[in-house]
Amino acid sequence: MILYHGSTKKVEKPSYTSCRSNTDFGKGFYTTTNLEQAVKWAKLKLQRAGKGHAIVSVFEVEDALFERANAFKILQFAGPDKPWLDFVMANRKGLQVVHYDIVFGPVANDRLYATLALYEQGILSADAAIEQLKTHLLFDQVSFHSQEAMNALIYTNTQIFT
Repeated sequence: MILYHGSTKKVEKPSYTSCRSNTDFGKGFYTTTNLEQAVKWAKLKLQRAGKGHAIVSVFEVEDALFERANAFKILQFAGPDKPWLDFVMANRKGLQVVHYDIVFGPVANDRLYATLALYEQGILSADAAIEQLKTHLLFDQVSFHSQEAMNALIYTNTQIFT
């Protein structure tokens, strides 16, 4: 499987210590199977930084990795449902206490923040929030939450976008 990581820096060897907290799936190294999504992430980070380049680092990971439940604790979400929504909200608040090595599921990007905020405030029910989320094109994200899991990523190349 090919995975892409969008940033303003070339990443050959991901490190758990440099990962941000309070993200969708918790502190981890985030990738996607969709190059277009990675480019958007890279350009967004470039816009926030105000300097540098939009860079996508490309990795390979063996498909069987996600079937080796005995080697890694893996959580997979098929789509936006209540367990996914609750998991994302808990992580964004820094409340998630269950640790996973790898998490795979939809991206709750910033365009969806209003829906998540309305759910968090109790204005939208979980069902209503999920229905709204389903109206958006949701890309996937695969996040790695332990150094051992990150070590399974094999760097192949970097692409620079303007």
